[in-house]
Amino acid sequence: MAKRLGFGTYQYELVENWPRIEIRGAVADVAVDSQGRVYAGVRNPRPDGSVGISRGGVGHVVVLDRDGREVGNWGDFASAPHGLWVNQDDEFFHADAGCHIITKHAPTGEVLLTLGTRGQVGAPGAPFNRPTHAVQAPNGDIVVSDGYGQNRIHRFSARGEHILSFGSGNVAFGVENPGEPSTGPGELNVPHDVVVDRDSRLIVSDRENNRLQFFTLDGEFVNMVAVNHPNKVQIDPDGMLHIGGGAGVEVWTRDGTRLGSWGETGSEPGQFVRGSIHGVWMDGEGSVYTAEAGFNNRLQKFVRV
Repeated sequence: MAKRLGFGTYQYELVENWPRIEIRGAVADVAVDSQGRVYAGVRNPRPDGSVGISRGGVGHVVVLDRDGREVGNWGDFASAPHGLWVNQDDEFFHADAGCHIITKHAPTGEVLLTLGTRGQVGAPGAPFNRPTHAVQAPNGDIVVSDGYGQNRIHRFSARGEHILSFGSGNVAFGVENPGEPSTGPGELNVPHDVVVDRDSRLIVSDRENNRLQFFTLDGEFVNMVAVNHPNKVQIDPDGMLHIGGGAGVEVWTRDGTRLGSWGETGSEPGQFVRGSIHGVWMDGEGSVYTAEAGFNNRLQKFVRV
């Protein structure tokens, strides 16, 4: 019998023996296109066999069908795959935390647009220093969380023209003796993800502050709510927020009310090591895909029942 998880009307069953292939490496993130194809960003194992990390190395994107069979591969185009997001036109945005760039791709992997300069850190406060995620707003603008090397959010036009940057914080992820974390409204401590809702509000996963922060598209602070180690947010067709992080998958209303969470801590199928999900996606059928980077280094699929 398939393992069932969930609460209330949010009930899921684990798809056993999915995917059908062995994915060698750390699965950083996952996204699903309109045809149901699953794209997983993978950090390849390092030469000594250890786990690929976000500071750099080699990585790729593997493409699976709904049943978990490999149907494509973009090859080793990346340094450190991190955030992966797809728009309604099946155009993918990839944040490479290892070489400081954002790339826009066709489903084949063809690069359509590059933001930043490969291998080059931007000036302090400017794009990019180990970016973590990139998405599009309803108006087509591109919004990037620049979260591992600095605590900034950047906004670009659809053509890649820089519009504005905002956010502050004196802690950079992995830096020795970084000082006291910045916790005030609008201050960030590892903006690990950003997503834009249908009202063009920016929802930033302020991970090390254990909260979500909400901003206008112009970077004005709106409000914030406490969330357990949020890594990535998905918005379903009803506007509900599904947050992958330290509590498994939390479900919140768009006005900031927590409905509940699901997911068990552990290393067995259907569980999450330390309860922490690094990447999460919901497909058009309501199935949930989870990526665990650095812990179990695996991809799992849960169908809604």
